[in-house]
Amino acid sequence: MSDSAATNEAVWKSDATIAQWVATADERERGRVWARRFMAELLPFGGEDAFTFADLGAGTGAAARAVLDRYPSSSAILADYSPQMMAEGRRGLAAYEGRYRYVEIDLAGGRWPAELDRELEAVVSSLCVHHLPDDRKAGLFREIFDRLAPGAWYLNYDPVAAQDPEVEEAWRRVEDARDPAGAAKRAHRTEEEHARWENHVRHIVPLEPQLALVRAAGFEAVDAYWKELDHVIYGGRRPLG
Repeated sequence: MSDSAATNEAVWKSDATIAQWVATADERERGRVWARRFMAELLPFGGEDAFTFADLGAGTGAAARAVLDRYPSSSAILADYSPQMMAEGRRGLAAYEGRYRYVEIDLAGGRWPAELDRELEAVVSSLCVHHLPDDRKAGLFREIFDRLAPGAWYLNYDPVAAQDPEVEEAWRRVEDARDPAGAAKRAHRTEEEHARWENHVRHIVPLEPQLALVRAAGFEAVDAYWKELDHVIYGGRRPLG
């Protein structure tokens, strides 16, 4: 097992870590509501269209819920790595019973469950691709492309790195103004929090190389459709031909 895979398992398959993560999820998610809703709106469906989409690295299902809310006739296949996160997700998805199912996937491994070996009508991912090294990002984008129906879209909501230190400093200044306790939190992380932070940031890269990987996978209409500081929604569609 690679160091990266071992760290992922230590973080996302730890009962204690997931319990702490879930306990602080509401605070984090309040700042993501608009972005998740916007990602749902970017999908090219009418409000009453019936379709099935996949949410990769779904965690507790925050991205999937935004799509399910926006399109009441849609259904979701939520794919995740962590049994603990999936268990928490099922509790939070009680109101969507019959419209979703979980399957297990390790995005780092390139092995897809049979339930996703089909022409998908849309794929979204949220706050998970940044955990992958660049060669695996490239492989994942190709695998998503191969499983999309012609004309179907893939959208990803994720953090990106700055290429310019001055840009990074501007991002940090705004973030600290929004959360005055941010600097103290960074300076006083516990050992567990530091390990989770290292796992979070180790493979975060700038936006442009990721757009290039999406284009190289075969997608068209590739763009950063929304961006605020270090968070972005990017993606594209599989050509019709």
